[in-house]
Amino acid sequence: METARPEPGPPGCHRPGAPPECPFCGEAAGRELELEEHVRARHGHLLGAPGAGGNIRDLELAQQLQTEEDERQRSEQEKQEREEFKKLQRQYGLDNSGGFKQQFLKNMEREVDRGRMQPFEYHKRKADMMESLASGIDDGKTKTSGVIEALCMYYQNENKDVRRVWLSAGVDHFHSSLGDRGWGCGYRNFQMLLSSLLQNSFYNDCLRDTALIPSIPKIQSMIEDAWREGFDPHGASHFNSRLHGSKAWIGACEIYSLLTSLRIKCQIIDFHKPTGPMGTHPRLFEWILHYYSKDNEGGAKVVCTSKPPIYLQHQGHSRTIVGIEEKKNRSLCLLLFDPGCSSQQMQKLLKQNSDGTGLRLLRKFVGNLKEKQYQIVAVDGVLSLEEKTARCRASQVLTSEKIP
Repeated sequence: METARPEPGPPGCHRPGAPPECPFCGEAAGRELELEEHVRARHGHLLGAPGAGGNIRDLELAQQLQTEEDERQRSEQEKQEREEFKKLQRQYGLDNSGGFKQQFLKNMEREVDRGRMQPFEYHKRKADMMESLASGIDDGKTKTSGVIEALCMYYQNENKDVRRVWLSAGVDHFHSSLGDRGWGCGYRNFQMLLSSLLQNSFYNDCLRDTALIPSIPKIQSMIEDAWREGFDPHGASHFNSRLHGSKAWIGACEIYSLLTSLRIKCQIIDFHKPTGPMGTHPRLFEWILHYYSKDNEGGAKVVCTSKPPIYLQHQGHSRTIVGIEEKKNRSLCLLLFDPGCSSQQMQKLLKQNSDGTGLRLLRKFVGNLKEKQYQIVAVDGVLSLEEKTARCRASQVLTSEKIP
């Protein structure tokens, strides 16, 4: 018959015949003397002051436990903050993981490993990329030209629901490549904006040293040059004054600094909160309409303006505004070039169907833009050297016009 065994007691409960246990941690000791030494060595901070009979001072114990808990929570919080900071560094390309060149090569190697690229194509594209980086000139392999001209022709024959349409001066579309996918939208939108300015003789003097579209690493160096001139020191410090060789995202402030350093007059407009129902921004659309129409008040249905496109920024992405439609019911629709659209998608617009279905790629109605905040950078002429210097000084604290 099996002998019944006594249930184990809580720590410190001494069973007959069992070695004494520590009342704090339950650890068994060989003798009473060893137990006393163990308690003094391990748990002396929990014992009472001399003469208190070894009793636990409840208040001091509570304070000690609270201090330990506070330290634990602080350590956990610091760990979490470090992890969040590293995550943000990765997200915004500031984690020292290399830039355009490294990503381009890595993605091509992945394509070869998956059988989607032949080794000879890898070596050819690597050589082309290295030549582009050495020259500082974009290789044009993500460029689509002629879309604005195709839109002009389409709208001349469209009689369905468009009352009037205003289009920017010629704009080339540039999309992200293997080297900048996931972070290069700001640079690609700058290339789009610059492509229009280069076709406008009004900006020839400003751009005499920038006759061709620069590569993304070259644009990074150009922004660093603007910072060295003194533009937007606060923004420069955010990037440790270094973009080249990184995958750092850029936004409206960097575009402004770069354009102004080239003596191109521009402004940042901040649509910092919704101005319509359901989180919409009708004031943004009204501003864009005024931008295109203020010097083009004639009665023509299709107005191919001399206006440069507009840089449009929101959290996590940027696009380029190339025009605006006014429907027969007076609603407005923006026309956007998105660097996330491939050349194959954009080239379909060059063979526009009569029903205009391809325009879905470009059209954005008021109900389509519901981010909390939008910023635009709009070009409006050229600066004298004195005006450039004044704007550089003013950019020590870079401000924008807020609407509303």
